[in-house]
Amino acid sequence: MPRYSRAAFCAALIGVIAPAAAAAVASPAAAAAAPAPAPAVSCASDRAGLAAKMSEDITAALKGHRSTTALAVQDHRTHTSCTLRPTQQVDSASVVKVTVLAALLWDAQKTDRPLTPREDKLSTAMITTSDNDATSELWDELGPAKVKGFLKAAGMTRTALDAGGAWGLTQITAHDEQRLLTLVTARNKVLDDRSRTFVLDRMRKVVPDQRWGVPAGAPGDATVQLKNGWLERSTHGWRVHSVGAFSGKGHDYVITVLTQDNKTMKDGIDTIQAVSKAVHKDIGPATG
Repeated sequence: MPRYSRAAFCAALIGVIAPAAAAAVASPAAAAAAPAPAPAVSCASDRAGLAAKMSEDITAALKGHRSTTALAVQDHRTHTSCTLRPTQQVDSASVVKVTVLAALLWDAQKTDRPLTPREDKLSTAMITTSDNDATSELWDELGPAKVKGFLKAAGMTRTALDAGGAWGLTQITAHDEQRLLTLVTARNKVLDDRSRTFVLDRMRKVVPDQRWGVPAGAPGDATVQLKNGWLERSTHGWRVHSVGAFSGKGHDYVITVLTQDNKTMKDGIDTIQAVSKAVHKDIGPATG
């Protein structure tokens, strides 16, 4: 598989921009076509009235935002879940880096080995600073067979690798990202405790200027584990995603928000953070 450095990855995307841009100019009526009506947010909860409130508040948070949004929320404390377009596939951008790290650790578990110093260094850079070159090295080391093996073991059946080998064009869904977050945060047979601890530690150490997205509105006493992704293409504009786990002090919930059709990266961030603020507010304090 070819290695996709930052430059090569961007170059691969540029090739699809010009033709689509020309098509948009040639067919302005198609470009202005109104989007299909959005599906409704669906919530369920063991806490009386919470499902209806969260559905209402998330819907209100999305009002006025032009992003096409897929989301999933799971709060284990109140047994509350919400979804919107949970199986819609979108380009992963850098959110897939958590999957890359989980696949690397899962493969290492087979021989009961720790990561090598090189793998540790690359993994840390991949998650904490979203380093693309580090990701490409680990992606090439794993190869598609091992990544697919992990996806099968993890039950991430709706996640599909890009035929051209570009990790940032992996097709992901909110459903599968929630599945991954659950595997990282709760004991299971796919990722052992050492692997889960490693992933969460790196997600806690994401650099300050990338700590936007689902942490917006989070309780001050919650431990935040996070990974974001962003990518602009000629079709569907900016993809801007954020996934996170919130733990400690009685908190135990995960949030995935995936967006596309954003005119700017900021539009995507604003959509994600509007949803996140509503979710954190409604789930409430851990003692509630």
